[in-house]
Amino acid sequence: MAKPRKRLVSLQDTPYYHCICRCVRRAYLCGVDPNTGFDFSHRRGWIVNRIKQLAGAFAIDIYAYAVMSNHYHIVVKIDAGTSTGWTDHEVVERWLRLFRGPDIVRRWVHGEPMGQAEMATVAAFINEWRRRLADLSWFMRCLNETIARMANREDECKGRFWEGRFKSQALLDERALLACMAYVDLNPIRAGLAQTPETSEYTSVQERIANPNPSSLSLFQDQPEADGNIPFRLHDYLTLVDWSGRAIRAGKPGYIPPHVPPILERLGMEQSATLDYVRRKDDFSANALGPVSKMRAMARSAGLKFIKGIRFGQRLCPDLSWPAT
Repeated sequence: MAKPRKRLVSLQDTPYYHCICRCVRRAYLCGVDPNTGFDFSHRRGWIVNRIKQLAGAFAIDIYAYAVMSNHYHIVVKIDAGTSTGWTDHEVVERWLRLFRGPDIVRRWVHGEPMGQAEMATVAAFINEWRRRLADLSWFMRCLNETIARMANREDECKGRFWEGRFKSQALLDERALLACMAYVDLNPIRAGLAQTPETSEYTSVQERIANPNPSSLSLFQDQPEADGNIPFRLHDYLTLVDWSGRAIRAGKPGYIPPHVPPILERLGMEQSATLDYVRRKDDFSANALGPVSKMRAMARSAGLKFIKGIRFGQRLCPDLSWPAT
């Protein structure tokens, strides 16, 4: 039975989340339809552009994304503390990038005189918008609804474009975050659509390779102008992605090449478990990913008696003290 979103998104346990959304009936509505031959690949660009637009408005950082022919993945960090530091005018300016907004707020922006009741109404709008701009469900809603309307307008039809609400998976520590980012960036290679990360279209890894300082993506700690959001070096991450991709293509998931990236040793990650993760099917069976202690703590805070993924969490993220950077 599906669980309410508020029980699966718990900022007190983690700000990191992996989301996936599929086209209705898993049809190729963002790629080349094998039955009709119609090419909808340009819609993948729509999704990437919308993700970047929303990243500039929401208090949500983009860590990784991959847009496929019938679904997309995105890894984000929800930075609720940032939204609380915005001024009222910053909140309104960000919200009006996405929506028209009520006339009373526009009057307030232009400095028109208002009574006490009108000011209270404006304050209520601003408080609600501040909350929404740090809300994962609102981020995904603004992404999916816009793409659905654009596609229906192009097809001159009505109806659902996405098969349902997005699915989310909590990433409870940096090891889970790293493995998930690599999994997302390797999607085109795993599907046979590309042979290298740099040729994987509509992915964050290709964007990072082409532009060392992407404005719409969170930066690694060694990148120019980095704010230290992603606690790894870009070089180590790219090495991990390339190593994982090579192991998959060679058909030897148990083989460990001699140039194992140092980051795996530092994090104490079981390498075969990492490969299992990036090779897995999109069944989204685990509600969360991370050390077992953190998974159980999240279950308690969410009021859950059981949380899926405990056994795999023991392999991928064994409980140990996180090494100092």
